[in-house]
Amino acid sequence: MKNKTVVVGMSGGVDSSVAAYLLKEQGYRVIGVTMQIWQKESRDASETEDGCCGLSAVEDARRVAAQLDIPYYVMNFREEFQKKVIDYFVQEYRKGRTPNPCIACNRYVKWESLLKKSLALGADYIATGHYARICRLDNGRYTVCRSESQGKDQTYALYNLTQEQLRHTLFPVGEYDKKEIRSIAEQAGLKVAHKPDSQEICFVPDGDYAAFIERETGQKEIPGNFISREGKILGRHRGISHYTVGQRKGLGIAFGEPVFVTEIRPETKEVVLGKSGDVFTGSLMAEDVNYMAAEQFIPGQRVMAKIRYSHAGAPATITEAEKNRFSLDFDEPVRAVTPGQAAVLYDGSHVLGGGTIVGR
Repeated sequence: MKNKTVVVGMSGGVDSSVAAYLLKEQGYRVIGVTMQIWQKESRDASETEDGCCGLSAVEDARRVAAQLDIPYYVMNFREEFQKKVIDYFVQEYRKGRTPNPCIACNRYVKWESLLKKSLALGADYIATGHYARICRLDNGRYTVCRSESQGKDQTYALYNLTQEQLRHTLFPVGEYDKKEIRSIAEQAGLKVAHKPDSQEICFVPDGDYAAFIERETGQKEIPGNFISREGKILGRHRGISHYTVGQRKGLGIAFGEPVFVTEIRPETKEVVLGKSGDVFTGSLMAEDVNYMAAEQFIPGQRVMAKIRYSHAGAPATITEAEKNRFSLDFDEPVRAVTPGQAAVLYDGSHVLGGGTIVGR
């Protein structure tokens, strides 16, 4: 688009690199930006931080920008990331919930903060390498629609974006699958064409969330009791931040048969254990609702609901709907409805909206 300026959030990976390439090919004036969001300063401390946070991300993104002959900047969003993502992550785990920090980062850092700064600089849009598409519906509302690459679809993690944010967003890779994106990168001569995807949470690369929380807060985890659904004490656990609903491995204690975390009770520091069937439930309640395609939810409305990023989705009916709260009944019980995760509602390929799960 001639004379339209787009700021591309460049993580140093193949997806955002190809996003910048495609937009330039389409005629946009492209500016590359890497968001500096993690706290460590030294090279030694940063070398292991891949994904969108580490030193290697900046170096790879800078090289791609040079190849594409586009301006490139590193912007500091550490304060926003600390407040909106890390502090939220820690607080949620301490409440016995299992947060999704990528959703918070998308809404409050990658969009709210970056978009605000980009518009102030005169840009018309921001863009990322997410696998999703933006659709404008007959009712005038914007929503995110599933990408062409079903295996990489990232609409779940984007359900919390606002109408204003969507109006100023482009998702150029959403029309392609991953194989095609790597092929485009290869043909364009981008050196990140075969760079592996990042899988872990960027600020906890070793996956030890409980240890990270202890370091972040300076407070040791408080042990408590494993209990049965009937209240019988089954043993001691290391602290509630070590566990999530549906977990079987890593409990730190043997019971002679498979047992699963079915509930976490932060007030009493108890972790409830049960059998596999106890992890399934037919309903959920969610709060902190964000409406996307829908202006409101309607009791009796049929939806497809995803309860975690990797969940394929399950048919359900909205049973209660208030402005900032809704309840669902699933057609068949679903596994591990987890407080803190998002329940994202779909109508076909597009997102109606969603909220944070608070209970069954």
